[in-house]
Amino acid sequence: MVQAYILIQTEVGKATAVAQAISKLEGVLQAEDVTGPYDVIVRAEAGTVDDLGRLVVARIQQVEGITRTLTCPVVHL
Repeated sequence: MVQAYILIQTEVGKATAVAQAISKLEGVLQAEDVTGPYDVIVRAEAGTVDDLGRLVVARIQQVEGITRTLTCPVVHL
């Protein structure tokens, strides 16, 4: 399994709604609204890096209210 943190910026006032919508998607382990330069932080997993990319581009980025995402894959060194 490939896991990643996805940092999300949203439109003003949309963080809670975005986190709630994303938390319902398959492959999303956790979605929390936070303060700071990003509004929502998501932990997600998928079978492959390609599957993870599809989750981010085809599902997460389609949630209304998102303006930008940054995907940070988890590595085990």
